[in-house]
Amino acid sequence: MIPIGRKTAVLLCFLLCLLIMGGCHSQPPETQRDIFAMDTYMRLKAYGEQAPQALREAAAEIQRLEALFSVNESESDIARLRKADGQSVTVAPETAELLNTALTLCEHTDGALDITIYPVLRAWGFTDTAYTVPSADTLKELLSLVDYRAVQLHELNVTLPPQTAIDLGAVAKGYTGDRLCALLRQAGVTSALLNLGGNVQAVGTKPDGTAWQVGIADPKGGEPVATVAIEDCAVVTSGSYERFFVAEDGRKYHHILDPQTGYPVDNGLVSVTIIGKSGVLCDALSTAFFVMGLEKSAAYWKTHPEIEALWMTEDNKLYLTEGLVDLITTKEPYTVIKRGAS
Repeated sequence: MIPIGRKTAVLLCFLLCLLIMGGCHSQPPETQRDIFAMDTYMRLKAYGEQAPQALREAAAEIQRLEALFSVNESESDIARLRKADGQSVTVAPETAELLNTALTLCEHTDGALDITIYPVLRAWGFTDTAYTVPSADTLKELLSLVDYRAVQLHELNVTLPPQTAIDLGAVAKGYTGDRLCALLRQAGVTSALLNLGGNVQAVGTKPDGTAWQVGIADPKGGEPVATVAIEDCAVVTSGSYERFFVAEDGRKYHHILDPQTGYPVDNGLVSVTIIGKSGVLCDALSTAFFVMGLEKSAAYWKTHPEIEALWMTEDNKLYLTEGLVDLITTKEPYTVIKRGAS
């Protein structure tokens, strides 16, 4: 006969095992993978038994897409187009798909997004950090090459006018995030958070079923200016504080250029954040909204219910769309933009 003390010990051990098993069930194992690609640091985090292999495949997919879209890789589709001197180039299906999406968004935003801005970006030094302020004559000459409507896309065949060049930097990370989320879901991952250098995309919710909390950077530094609760969607921010240089004239010049003038956008905005289901749409519109300015981009939002947006101005004012009110906490007061308002 087992003494009562041993029975108690066995029972406690059994209960402890149940608690451990229950805890493992409620909190699946986390896998994290860090990678430098597309000129930024990325952190991929996923949960579940399928996560390690899925993230290995995700990292490989990032590298594969970068080899297609990079402006710096000499054999990328984008580089081959730049060197084609007006000749047609056959590109990968993914490149053609992203180009088609990007050109559609260029049209829908009336050229506020223009993927042919690359020659102007290069003149400012934003493509290789050889920063300089181009002359007005140089910008005038280069702006003659900026026109997304000159890009000819027929299935997998792309033709650019001589000296025209494409930069997919405003859409590539969003497109990549969409593909990674699809890859993870196909692998059986139901909970993941991907930070692609400021482009954040979520698969599902946290393992405990609660929403992911994503911080939106304060351009002045310090704590996030806002935190938004999300699940199964993307959060993408574009800001003048991300990439800039101070020239000999003492002025700060940032990398978001106005396709009409060739100069950095100067309309009172310091950041724009877009939240929606499509990463590539959020990526493109974060840039386009910045170029448009607050009034014009708010008008665009009112006819596009698939997204929400947050704007921050140089005088530290926040404006956010009504769909974010119940999802966001901010450290600054804000003004709500409503779809029914004029």
